Amino acid sequence: MLDTRGIPDTQDAQKKLTIGTRGSKLALWQSEHIKELIQKSCDVQVEIKIIKTTGDKILDVPLAKIGEKGLFTKELELELLGGSVDLCVHSMKDMPTQLPDGLVIAATPPRVDARDVIVSATKGGLKELPHGASVGTSSLRRRAQIAALRSDLILVDVRGNLDTRLRKAETGEVDAVVLASAGITRMGWEERITGYIPTEEMISAVGQGAIAVEIRENDAFMQEICAALNDADTMTCVTSERVVMSGLEGGCQVPIGAYARRENETLVMDAMVASVDGATLIREQLVGSPAEPEALGIAMVEALKARGAAEILEAVRTEAEAV
Repeated sequence: MLDTRGIPDTQDAQKKLTIGTRGSKLALWQSEHIKELIQKSCDVQVEIKIIKTTGDKILDVPLAKIGEKGLFTKELELELLGGSVDLCVHSMKDMPTQLPDGLVIAATPPRVDARDVIVSATKGGLKELPHGASVGTSSLRRRAQIAALRSDLILVDVRGNLDTRLRKAETGEVDAVVLASAGITRMGWEERITGYIPTEEMISAVGQGAIAVEIRENDAFMQEICAALNDADTMTCVTSERVVMSGLEGGCQVPIGAYARRENETLVMDAMVASVDGATLIREQLVGSPAEPEALGIAMVEALKARGAAEILEAVRTEAEAV
């Protein structure tokens, strides 16, 4: 346990930490999880402050069409920079690769299952869906890979909190939804999953399944706390994936996926780039050293670009701007 007895009285504010978070059930679960981890490692009080983000306010427009970075992080980061909160807790996959000056991702606890899953009233996975079934998702990455696997399926844009999207499939508003396993598992709703989609069929979003703890770069006290929260393997994998996202200038407006994991003494990464309709899709698998996650990410960017990734993404962006 970290010893806070030596902190001067002038730093009493640091003895009571405030977490900034979105207000969804999943975001609150993640923040409560980080709160518990902090309180186990350090004798401090921790409170949670709910902050509404742009992504929470705009629910009637597909994410890819909003065209703004940091849809689920910007407002939280403004409060962090302003000092009204001491740390922010995010889903790692929501984090832009370029953070505001003065902020850093200082910790990520152990990652959970990074795969995508299907939830359907008819049960089964993607392959079991009937011809012409409707599938809900707000992710261009998922849309492209679903279209490449099953061009007969009808893709429907679905927004809203996790439980809202689950109900759309379970009540028949759509035949199925594709979501991240991590959120459903963290909420204790695993029994609602009807099929897991293997990485061989669908590569996950950058950072999927991981939680990001963001702090002010110059906050030495929070740096010490975060050192006790961080899982080195998860940070290594996420770092490598985020290099791919940064190198391809990606975000929710383009279909990009990257998933890295430790396999014995190596770091293995699968990554993909696709056109929105899935007609053109390239994917690669590379192996590198866990000691050099950035190098593996750079190598993956070069491999994807060598196969036309830059041209695919430029076409996607041009098409989006024309709409």
